[in-house]
Amino acid sequence: MARKGVFSDHIKAVPMFSVCTRKELQVVARLSTEREVPAGKVLTEQGKPGQEFVIVLEGTAAATRNGRKVKQFGPGDYFGEIALLDPGERTATVTAETPMTIAVVSPSEFGQMLDEVPALAHKVMRGLARQIRELTGSKAV
Repeated sequence: MARKGVFSDHIKAVPMFSVCTRKELQVVARLSTEREVPAGKVLTEQGKPGQEFVIVLEGTAAATRNGRKVKQFGPGDYFGEIALLDPGERTATVTAETPMTIAVVSPSEFGQMLDEVPALAHKVMRGLARQIRELTGSKAV
């Protein structure tokens, strides 16, 4: 099982949470659920509604789109963050390649985080905006 300190370090690396204080990261860690999953477990399924945000603590997973591998996830990687804000369809299937330890944040846990630390909403929005800029290569006008 992963240690909460290591978990907090993984959370800090997530762009959405990158501008959070140590105290805010502790709230995120406390309200996240750590799970052990076996190799072969499907974590998300392309075309199905997204419900959870996942941070990989240990192990590896592969993302496939239309049957083609498009990405591999390892410790510190994450997926599903947009599902916390907009539970649309998943754009890929993610399957555990090895036994994994993951941290999962559900929309209700995310809502509780925002209730406990209202300033977190602004920081999450800044982190997501930063991520969008990096992904699109855009600059502020």
